[in-house]
Amino acid sequence: MYELWGEGTCYEELKDSIESFPDSRKLPFLASDSTFRISVETFGKALTFDEQWERINSLTYIPFEGKVNLKNPDHNFFIMEMDESEENNGLQPILQRRIFFGREVGFADRKLLPAFQLKSRTYLGPTAMDAEMDFLMANQAKATSGKLVYDPFVGTGSILVSAARFGAMTMGADIDIRVVRDGRGPDCNVWSNFKQYGLPMPVALLRMDNNLPPWRSGLNEIFDAIICDPPYGVRAGGRKSGGRKILRGTVDPYTVPEDKRTDHIPSTGAYSLVECVHDLLHLAARMLVMKGRLVFFFPVLRDENGSEVKFPEHPCFKLVAVSEQILSSRYSRVLLNMVKVEPYSEEVEEAARLMHLEFRENHLKWLEEGKIHSSVFKPSDPSQIHADTKSFKDPKPKYRGKYV
Repeated sequence: MYELWGEGTCYEELKDSIESFPDSRKLPFLASDSTFRISVETFGKALTFDEQWERINSLTYIPFEGKVNLKNPDHNFFIMEMDESEENNGLQPILQRRIFFGREVGFADRKLLPAFQLKSRTYLGPTAMDAEMDFLMANQAKATSGKLVYDPFVGTGSILVSAARFGAMTMGADIDIRVVRDGRGPDCNVWSNFKQYGLPMPVALLRMDNNLPPWRSGLNEIFDAIICDPPYGVRAGGRKSGGRKILRGTVDPYTVPEDKRTDHIPSTGAYSLVECVHDLLHLAARMLVMKGRLVFFFPVLRDENGSEVKFPEHPCFKLVAVSEQILSSRYSRVLLNMVKVEPYSEEVEEAARLMHLEFRENHLKWLEEGKIHSSVFKPSDPSQIHADTKSFKDPKPKYRGKYV
C-alpha cells in the first residue's frame, strides 16, 4: 500500500505531479534525521540495474535531506513503471504507459503463509480452510487485539487460528462434539493447533447447534466479529439436532439419562444452507456489537449471461464487500462482509423473517437440499455421456473445485 505522490505517462509528467503534491505531506518524510531507500518496480517489462539507477537519479528535484539506508530505512519510496503490453500474465492488457511514485505505508506479511500452511498443521479435517483464505477473512473482520471473534462452525479451528494470530480473543462452536472435545487424541485436537503456533487458547469451544443455540434470552451484543464458512453441501452437508425421525415428528424428543451423557453422540438431521444462513444472520444480529462484522462464504452458480446475483439480507446489516473465489467453470463462492448498523429487536427480527421468506422463494430455489451438490458434480456436458458405451465406466463425476 502506497501514498501516491505523483503519476504520469512520462517522467516529465511525473515530475510536475510530484512537485504539485503538497509539501506538508512530503517534508515530514524527507527530514535530515530520517533514512530512506528508493526502489524500482516494473510491470510488463524488465529494467537493467543501470536503467533503474538512471530513474532513481532523475528524482533530484525531490529535496531528500536524510541518509540512504538500503537495509533498514525509516521510509521506503517506490517508482512503479507499467509499460504497454498485450500479454500480462492472464490479466487485462496494459494499454498505456504509466509511471507512479509513492511512499510505502504498509505491506503484506507473506511470511505468515508458509508458517501456517495446512500441510504442517497438527489437526486437520476435510473442510479445513486454506491458511491464506483464513487470514483474508480475519482481515476483513478487523480481528485485532481486544476483540472477541466467534466461529459457529469451528471444525478444526483454522479460521480462529488466524484471528488469534492477529491478537483477537477467540471462541468457537460445532455441532459435532467429537471434533471440539476429542479430536484425534490429547495431542491432536483444536487446542493443539493453537499450541502449535504459540497462540492464546480459545475462550471456549462449545458443542452447539446453530439452529437451536443455547444463549440465554438476555444475552446480546458480546462478539466483535463472527467469521465462518457455513456447510453448503459440497464436501460436507449441514447438520442440526434432532435426527430424521424427530424432525419428521414420528418420534418424540427424548432426554438422555445422566449415566449415558458422557459418551452420548446426539442424533442429527439434514440442515439446508437456506435455513443455515437465516439462522446465522439471526445469531449475528443479536450477538454482534454495533459496527461488528459478519464475514462468511456463500456459494453461487456462475451465470454465463452475467445476471445479477442476489445475496442474503437482514435489516440489521449493511453489505460492504463481496469477494468472489472462482472454484470451477460453473461454481464459485463469494466472501460476504456485513457490518451491523441497526440494533436487534423483535420488530427487526420479524422484518428479517419476511425478507428471508422472499429471498428463499425467489432466489434460492437451486440451493434446496442436494441441488448445490448436483450442480457442482454433474458432468460439464451431459449430452456426451452414454451409459451403454464402454467409455462410460465411472458414473460418479469428478470434482473440479479447490478449497471448498
